[in-house]
Amino acid sequence: MHRDRRGRPAIRGRSLPSPTGGRASLVVAAAASVVAAGALGALAPSPVAAHGAVPPDAPDALNLLLGWSFEPILVLPLLVAAIAWWRLLGAANRAHPDRPVPAVRRWSFLAGLTAIAVALQSGVERYDTTLFSIHMVQHMLLTLVAPALLALGAPVTQLLRAASPAARARWILPVLRSRVVQVVSHPVVAWLAFTAVMWAAHFSPLFDRSLEDPLVHDLEHGLFLGAGLLFWWPVVGLDPAPRRMRHPGRILYLFLQMPQNSFLAMAILFAASPLYPHYASLGSPYGIDALADQRLAAGLMWFVGDVIFLAALLAVLGGWMRSENRGEVAAERRADVERGRIREREAALQRRRAAGGGGEAEVDSRAQPGTGEASSSR
Repeated sequence: MHRDRRGRPAIRGRSLPSPTGGRASLVVAAAASVVAAGALGALAPSPVAAHGAVPPDAPDALNLLLGWSFEPILVLPLLVAAIAWWRLLGAANRAHPDRPVPAVRRWSFLAGLTAIAVALQSGVERYDTTLFSIHMVQHMLLTLVAPALLALGAPVTQLLRAASPAARARWILPVLRSRVVQVVSHPVVAWLAFTAVMWAAHFSPLFDRSLEDPLVHDLEHGLFLGAGLLFWWPVVGLDPAPRRMRHPGRILYLFLQMPQNSFLAMAILFAASPLYPHYASLGSPYGIDALADQRLAAGLMWFVGDVIFLAALLAVLGGWMRSENRGEVAAERRADVERGRIREREAALQRRRAAGGGGEAEVDSRAQPGTGEASSSR
């Protein structure tokens, strides 16, 4: 069953003022990309009457993958963000032809937009208010998958590379150095915000309210995506930030988040009764009751969440090792250059000594008695 849809106005983001001249379109496109990516969480599908009828078909791989709704209010911002991103990368490549944007940056950001579309437009969205387990998949896409992929695209870096020096100095850098950005991007603040959002969303009236109120449901999606972006930005560490964590700090940052995810999952898993009246009121759709579905959702959060955090830990560890190797190679190159300079100085010194030694011998021969004119007279 396809739920009833009602239109609502899209959230409008304010783009950075653009500089004059040929760079204007570049900055506008870049700003559109960043703003659209940040606002997509709030642009969830048009309000879903969560208390409406349950879809008659049980969820399976086919209808989860193919049951897309394609709402213009979300699809259009996603397309605008993708087009703006593509134009931004083209501008960055033209500005720096010797250092083109790596393919992994280009496709990571687009994959993040795709993950948002899957969470909010595919068959996952169709069942999110019927089965808590499906809702959990949606939330993991919005908190653990999409934000990490968007951060891997390094959008702020690409914006800085594409913008003119005047735009960077006047608009972009002041925003990055502002007090607000310094506070919200601080690793401790980002970690605590992500943790607070996860616990408050699942153990407060907000979650059940979001299942009944379409606007709260949409705001919850935006909250999850925003908290995820704050959390993953320091981990990825590709964009400039007021406080940049070193690799050991990133490993600790992720490692401390793993037990938090596990404890939250265990709190849901071992609950003796359904936590959310909305799901309990649906009875046993598709032969699974609310408590069993709740435990399945907790299992997904525990297992999949920890797998994602472990994969992120391994990726950061691998990046640390590559960074150390690059540092060793660079140090070895500097040492080779220095050794070459030392050898050149030694060779020059030897040449000077050899030249100086020949001159001294000539002077000595001229100073010896019985040489010079005396010998020639003989």
